[in-house]
Amino acid sequence: MTSLNSVSLVLVISSCFAIAFGGNFHQDFDITWGDGRAKILNNGELLTLSLDKTSGSGFQSKNEYLFGKIDMLLKLVPGNSAGTVTAYYLSSQGQTHDEIDFEFLGNLSGDPYILHTNVFGQGKGNREQQFYLWFDPTADFHTYSILWNPQRIIFSVDGTPIREFKNSESLGVAYPKNQPMRIYSSLWNADDWATRGGLVKTDWNQAPFIASYRNFNANASVSSSSSCTQSSTSSSSNSWLNEELDSTSQARLKWVQKNYMIYNYCSDSKRFSQGFPPECSINTTE
Repeated sequence: MTSLNSVSLVLVISSCFAIAFGGNFHQDFDITWGDGRAKILNNGELLTLSLDKTSGSGFQSKNEYLFGKIDMLLKLVPGNSAGTVTAYYLSSQGQTHDEIDFEFLGNLSGDPYILHTNVFGQGKGNREQQFYLWFDPTADFHTYSILWNPQRIIFSVDGTPIREFKNSESLGVAYPKNQPMRIYSSLWNADDWATRGGLVKTDWNQAPFIASYRNFNANASVSSSSSCTQSSTSSSSNSWLNEELDSTSQARLKWVQKNYMIYNYCSDSKRFSQGFPPECSINTTE
């Protein structure tokens, strides 16, 4: 049964236009900080962020999005990356902001990166899941994707889902659905907490630390502060608006969570001794 709220939401989305970008960083992003440490290269096909002892760097999308499928190829800081964090996320602004996070926590050479995920609704986060990856994310580019629609958020790596966060508004849980979000990324020093809780510090002899980005693609509804324009192109599709995991994808999700998940807030009984958050009852792969 379709509720009036659902109908209204679809009307809002359809009044904006779904577009697909081909990944030109000059066209799609602004470098926001770093005093020249972030660079757009190869005629807009490659972006690099750099971190040294003085500063990190970052960029953000020119557009704001309200639902969509966002893909980016990243190659993370190689070698001894302990103390560094590469953040790649969607976020709105303000104290009651929404946010969907990928954060990559660096480590000593030979030890695996930790992929940290989180979801904020109306300013409330604390929904962390962490994973190791089944490949070396510093050796080559890999695709990190966020599918965000009114029903669910799906985090994927190279097309393999690693986390699904379902809309639990029926349980009183805020869900990101009303606030358009920009894409942000930054490379910064977080050696007070990032590696083994801050025990391993950044080795500045390894600087500059560099993360690389290419092949950005957004099939998404773009929000405008003034108005939204209806447009359709042959490359655009709003299939993401109702996309969900099929049985094959659900099996792959379970495989990742069984073999590579190293932290799940919905299993942390010490942290939630008074009872798990309500969304944990439906955000499970069991």
